[in-house]
Amino acid sequence: MTPPVRTLLVEDETNMVRTLTKILERKGYVVDAAGTGEEALQRLSAASYDLVITDLNMPVMDGMQLLREMKQQQLDPVIIVLTGHGTIQSAVEAMKLGAGDYLIKPCHPDELLMVAARLLELRQLRREVTHLRQQLREVERFGEIIGKSPRMQEIYQIIEAVSQNKSNVLLSGENGTGKELVARTIHAKGPLSAKPFLAINCGALSETLLESQLFGHRKGAFTGAIEDHEGVFQAADGGTLFLDEITEIPQPLQVKFLRAIQEKEVTPLGSTRPVRVDVRIIAATNRNLEDAVRNGTFRTDLFYRLNVVPIDLPPLRERREDIPLLVERFTEDFSRVYGVEPKRVTPAAMERIIHYAWPGNIRELQNAIERAFALSSEPEITLKDLPPAVLRAEEPAPAAESVIEPLPLEEIEKRNIMAALQRTGGNKNEAARLLGIDRQRLYRKIEKYGLAS
Repeated sequence: MTPPVRTLLVEDETNMVRTLTKILERKGYVVDAAGTGEEALQRLSAASYDLVITDLNMPVMDGMQLLREMKQQQLDPVIIVLTGHGTIQSAVEAMKLGAGDYLIKPCHPDELLMVAARLLELRQLRREVTHLRQQLREVERFGEIIGKSPRMQEIYQIIEAVSQNKSNVLLSGENGTGKELVARTIHAKGPLSAKPFLAINCGALSETLLESQLFGHRKGAFTGAIEDHEGVFQAADGGTLFLDEITEIPQPLQVKFLRAIQEKEVTPLGSTRPVRVDVRIIAATNRNLEDAVRNGTFRTDLFYRLNVVPIDLPPLRERREDIPLLVERFTEDFSRVYGVEPKRVTPAAMERIIHYAWPGNIRELQNAIERAFALSSEPEITLKDLPPAVLRAEEPAPAAESVIEPLPLEEIEKRNIMAALQRTGGNKNEAARLLGIDRQRLYRKIEKYGLAS
């Protein structure tokens, strides 16, 4: 169910008003009429309208003057000019003054309805894009980290605080949740930003190579060590060292790693002389590090040295209200990469994107948007542009062969409202949009069913 379209007919011919009103009301539009431009302005100042259909030739204030007044007052309904005396010059002028389309009487009802539906959908898409861009600007101070959900707001606060000191940070979260991005943001926002930021994946190297990468080596320390090598602890001195997949550090190296943190010094392979270092450690894992401590694969003392400031990054499925923001950012990014205008995402495609669980999290969503840019030159991202996995996820599970007990209509309505509030994280504006009702009506329903928090 969608909210009815409030429409204002500005027309001085009674028969035309009657005819247009019947056409629009059959489609669920709520219609008011004004016989002059002056009366139309009075109605527009007293109420909000989604659609204005106006004639041009009217007494006292004609349609063109009405358009000028509406533009001056920054009124933004969809405007369709419907006139029996059309000229190219008047059509051009009407478009410049904000008219969305210009139709000549007599106009076929289907044409009028099709034009109105198209313009209303376009206005809704523009409003959503404007809203998303505004939200993106609000979170711009955190760079590429995007999100307005309560969970992300908490993370922003931690980032803001910890970036101003050199405390060690432990990032946890599934693959693709943006752990390295958070680490880089913490480094970039604080006093260490002018110093080095180095990243290393502890699970990508053998034990010997990892030790060499972390602490460095001297020439001849092992086969292939043909010259001295400075490890990342030394290279990042004064800055930040990001260690991904920290649970993959072999136990023999954990002792040496702990000493590097506690004593602020490292001893390169093949050397007996320690080197002083001063780095902030940001470690990351996609596993439960406490479980690794309990089963003996990760040292307890090292865990506590790293876990000074823990940050748990939620998977995308637990902050679905952030998905439209991310989609907006990625469409802007890939429009620059591919040298095209940012693609609009149709409501049906956005609904499917929000519904999908995104096991690969932000990285998977980013790939899906790039796929749409790579495979289609159309200005919109539609259902056909989404990856097969996203489309399959929408298919309903087979119904169980059992008798379903009917529920009272009020109970169904209550459950729908609860589901919408849960899905939008309590955002009543978004919940009202999902339910297809206006915000005031939603507030009344929340009060009626005792759902106020």
